Amino acid sequence: MKVSLFITCLSDLVYPKVGESMVHLLAKYGVKLDFPATQTCCGQPAFNSGYWDEARGSAMTLLQAFEDSDFVISPSGSCTSMIHHYYPKLFENDPINLARANRLVEKTYEFTQFLVQVLGVTDLGAVFPHKVTYHPSCHGSRLLGVKEEPMQLMKNIRDLELVPLPHAEDCCGFGGTFAVKMCDISGAMVSEKSDHVLETEAEVLVGLDMGCLMNIAGNLSYRGKPVKVMHLAELLAEGVKLAHERS
Repeated sequence: MKVSLFITCLSDLVYPKVGESMVHLLAKYGVKLDFPATQTCCGQPAFNSGYWDEARGSAMTLLQAFEDSDFVISPSGSCTSMIHHYYPKLFENDPINLARANRLVEKTYEFTQFLVQVLGVTDLGAVFPHKVTYHPSCHGSRLLGVKEEPMQLMKNIRDLELVPLPHAEDCCGFGGTFAVKMCDISGAMVSEKSDHVLETEAEVLVGLDMGCLMNIAGNLSYRGKPVKVMHLAELLAEGVKLAHERS
């Protein structure tokens, strides 16, 4: 089974520990990740801005990079949903590349999807003695339908106290280019999201998309609030390490 890591721009440039965490966790189940060096941006910023030709160029690069992979795993529901929902649209008038895009769709999974749906893993034996709340990012939960998988994984982490996030389904205001074009509205949305995070009195906010996490973490930091913000892969890796140290 050739499993490739689609690392995404933000993870590569800002949150490399997320990719490292995925590698360590999957190695625990005998999955050795391949990393095609030719991969690049999925094209979502260009696509959302109306530059479809440029987005198509990025998509072509990924079609080539993951051509021979059995599975492609990403730590981002947003980038995964770009492939699933919009690559077929980009190539709808190109039968050959449409077939390639559909093959990529079929084998591309968000990280928790792969753990639960493909590997059948819901309990990694992790320990995390902290109060945690969870933000379900819009693309992952709405477009991909990733809702139960992260909850199953977190509910099986020993000593973790999972606190519901009020109005969890509300967008954090990032939205990629939206945060740039509509910065005042975006700022109001992330402030409201941060208010709800603080209501939970959680020590840690966890999520599945680095864009959302970066946005919320920035607002919390600006306000001087000591809430740690983590991708679920990072939390699981830390929890597995702690469990090993305790054994």
